[in-house]
Amino acid sequence: MHAKYAERGLSILAFPSNQFGNQEPGNETQIRQFADTFQARFDMFSKIEVNGQNAHPLWKWLKEQPNGKGLFGNSIKWNFTKFLINREGQVVKRYGPLDDPSVRTKSLVILTPKFCAVVQ
Repeated sequence: MHAKYAERGLSILAFPSNQFGNQEPGNETQIRQFADTFQARFDMFSKIEVNGQNAHPLWKWLKEQPNGKGLFGNSIKWNFTKFLINREGQVVKRYGPLDDPSVRTKSLVILTPKFCAVVQ
């Protein structure tokens, strides 16, 4: 998705979190190396918490937005939850980890050139 839409303005921002079944136990270098095995060429930030009292402020804000609320409460249920944010900084849609990637792609095509980021 990043390779296909980066020239049209898409930025993917990845925030690893170890709050889901200990899936991200490594340090930043190890996580980046793992992502590189999948040719991940998007921005990867430091490992953060996305739920609870110590949740990163960005994730608290994302979950509070009208289009950022979850189906069964606002907590992030599993890794790979995504938020589509337009160039004006508004959350357009929240996607669960099991949402079909083609659905996300349709959203990007509809919003082009107004989309800005998908935050993982």
